[in-house]
Amino acid sequence: MPPAVISMRRETKIMKTTTKAVAYWMTTGIVVFAMFSGGIAELARRPETVNGMMELGYPVYFVMILGSWKLLGSLALAVPGFPRVKEWAYAGIFFNMTGAAVSHVVCQDAAWHVAVTLGLAGLAVASWGLRPASRTLGGDRQTRCEPLRVDAQSAAAAQL
Repeated sequence: MPPAVISMRRETKIMKTTTKAVAYWMTTGIVVFAMFSGGIAELARRPETVNGMMELGYPVYFVMILGSWKLLGSLALAVPGFPRVKEWAYAGIFFNMTGAAVSHVVCQDAAWHVAVTLGLAGLAVASWGLRPASRTLGGDRQTRCEPLRVDAQSAAAAQL
């Protein structure tokens, strides 16, 4: 293969890797910011947050529980390492946001409440799917199987 073609392929791979990294950090940054700021608002018992939860039919103490978990989940996604904790954080954020969307639908809230919560759930799924191998379970293991190389004699013997 000509060196120019090899160089173009290498540049394309680097660009794809860079694009994926940027997309990962953008989606993760938005999710972490939303969960962290929401957790702070809930732990501070902001009146609009407490009133919103009560309108959805949840008890006030539930605000403190969600706030604590949102803070811990956002920290888990932001810090390096702890891949199993990150898996749990992603799951918790997804369950929280989809549950919030259902609660808003049941209470016949404005459509933007449902759209925002489902949007955050979607961003969490995108962040999970885009994360680098170093932030996944088994990230240090080889992720692709190498094809088994067999010479012609071994192949012929295997067919017998």
